[in-house]
Amino acid sequence: MKKKQIFVLLFLFLAVLLGFAFMNKKPKILIIGDSISIGYTPFVKSYFSDKAMVSHNTGNAQHTGTGLLNITTWLGDENWDIIQFNWGLWDLCYRHPESKEYGNRDKINGKSEFTIDEYTSNLDTLVSIIKKRSNAKLIFVTTTYVPKNEPGRYESDVEKYNDAAKAVMKKHNIRVNDIYNESLDIHNKYGKGPKDVHYSEEGYEKLSELIIKFLETVI
Repeated sequence: MKKKQIFVLLFLFLAVLLGFAFMNKKPKILIIGDSISIGYTPFVKSYFSDKAMVSHNTGNAQHTGTGLLNITTWLGDENWDIIQFNWGLWDLCYRHPESKEYGNRDKINGKSEFTIDEYTSNLDTLVSIIKKRSNAKLIFVTTTYVPKNEPGRYESDVEKYNDAAKAVMKKHNIRVNDIYNESLDIHNKYGKGPKDVHYSEEGYEKLSELIIKFLETVI
């Protein structure tokens, strides 16, 4: 076989390999969020195991202040295809240093982590940073339900903070997965109680279905 023929065959072989690798390249999804997202992410990972590579930021993303300090580290140098993010549950939480509640929560005597105006400003900055560092498709997920008797959070604040976040996302033309209303029903059935914003394992699985359904429209 002549050298030219060998070269052509080798070229075709490499082209097929590269084409196959490209076709089978799984999109990379980064989820940034608090303990609620940490709870549903394993179910999202499992569902997309054959379709996408799903990662969560290291640890708890907490509030927007934590986000501003860590966002560049969380994004890293990875070429993300989709970045889903959420802040809010920690931002609207009231805390007081003398409170005996877990996390010093105290909505009577405490101070909110960030006011709505501060939350809005922080979110706007975070979105600008993410868009500058990544060409990924972005998704914002609204804050989930807060029970009336939660010691550090007001039930009515959630929709106010969600509305502020939606305005920021509209400004930046970012998709919003609004799961608040569904989370209310899920929490009533699978929540950890009238004083806890968290969910049972089954509750997180139900929340994951809302995340999965939306992600499938973007992948």
